[in-house]
Amino acid sequence: MITARVICVASGKGGTGKSITSTNLATVRAGKGERVLLVDFDAGLANAHLLLGLAPQYDLGHVMEGSVDPFDALVEGPNGLKLLSGGVGRHTLTNPTRRELERLFKSLRALEDAFDLIVIDHGAGLGYGTVAHLAATSTLLLVTSHEVTGLSDGYALYKRALSVNPYIRVGMLINRVPDSLAAESAWTRFRNASQKFLGSQPELLGHVPADHAVGRSVELRAPVVVSSPESEAAHAFRRLAEWPALDLARTASAFYERAQRALR
Repeated sequence: MITARVICVASGKGGTGKSITSTNLATVRAGKGERVLLVDFDAGLANAHLLLGLAPQYDLGHVMEGSVDPFDALVEGPNGLKLLSGGVGRHTLTNPTRRELERLFKSLRALEDAFDLIVIDHGAGLGYGTVAHLAATSTLLLVTSHEVTGLSDGYALYKRALSVNPYIRVGMLINRVPDSLAAESAWTRFRNASQKFLGSQPELLGHVPADHAVGRSVELRAPVVVSSPESEAAHAFRRLAEWPALDLARTASAFYERAQRALR
């Protein structure tokens, strides 16, 4: 029986606060008593370990090379969540071959039986590994900004996700917005374009306000839900963690087996 539910977190461009979203989401869900694994799949530019105040000895690159068992690469973070760190400055992760990704996905398959929820934090854009994940997952959290560049790149990601996985459930979070009017305007533009050109739209999961507490949490190397639990941003991330799709994010077969097939 496949235990883990898997959710992919992605954005069309960098600078949307995607990794901050992933680390806070994983922290909140772990605080509810779930066995949570956060996989930092940012290709060679991983920073989830910094945001969580961790210093892993091993990372995805070691697992891909076969030099370390994935369980041995895990480190424990806030509320007992486990992190599998991405590689920093690793060329093999920046441009992996299909064979390397197949070997990595095969190794990661064992993790699915040990966790309740796996949150995969992707790098910005549409790399080979990200597209394979989008084809395999049932659930995508799309993180965007309210700015036109963030919305445009987010739309491109949403379009690509639908093209490789027509049945994917997508929730959209608008991050670091100055006020609710800006969030509403951004959502209206995104929704209208999606309906007009794709005949579909994601679920709006709300917005996270621009909050100085988030900047402080980065300096403190602790999720804002831990460092400033009463801040506006922390409240927003806790609301995000109540998204019903997080409890339903299962696929008919193992996620990493599906991801392997998507590479072919």
